[in-house]
Amino acid sequence: MASLIEELTQTLKGELEIYEKLLPIENRKTGIIMKNDLLALEDITAKEQELMDEAANLEKKRMQVVKNIAIVMNKKEEDIKVQSVIGMLDSQPQLKEQLSLIHDDLKRVVHQVVDVNNHNQSLIEQSLELIEFNMNLIQSTRMSPGNNNYTSNATSAGNDRGAGTFDAKQ
Repeated sequence: MASLIEELTQTLKGELEIYEKLLPIENRKTGIIMKNDLLALEDITAKEQELMDEAANLEKKRMQVVKNIAIVMNKKEEDIKVQSVIGMLDSQPQLKEQLSLIHDDLKRVVHQVVDVNNHNQSLIEQSLELIEFNMNLIQSTRMSPGNNNYTSNATSAGNDRGAGTFDAKQ
């Protein structure tokens, strides 16, 4: 059982390290979104994806360790939480403290990453709304009757519909 607890501790440490690397990337991403720098956004998203792939692999490992702990303890897998494992380690105070600190740090960092991600998502949604507003404004300006400049032989001299618009009637 002690080796399973140590394996759980190491796995959680690995996840903590990944999320600690991810947090500054997410914070930089906020600035990139605000600058509307699509190339930098593409690059930072690739780095973010690499770290998330590593985190997913460690999460699979953590779930396997929890499954093994459940088998040893003769309990259901879903009943085994890190908090409950920490509670069972009264006879091993050093291991208990180490696991507890890692758990608390991981929880804190993940919460920070989630907060920054929510903020970034909000910024992206606002940017998309602004783009949609601008597209609608441009389209309505082109369609407005005040923009028709007719020449003396009654042909339109300023309403160039063919330039960059989609004609849905065709």
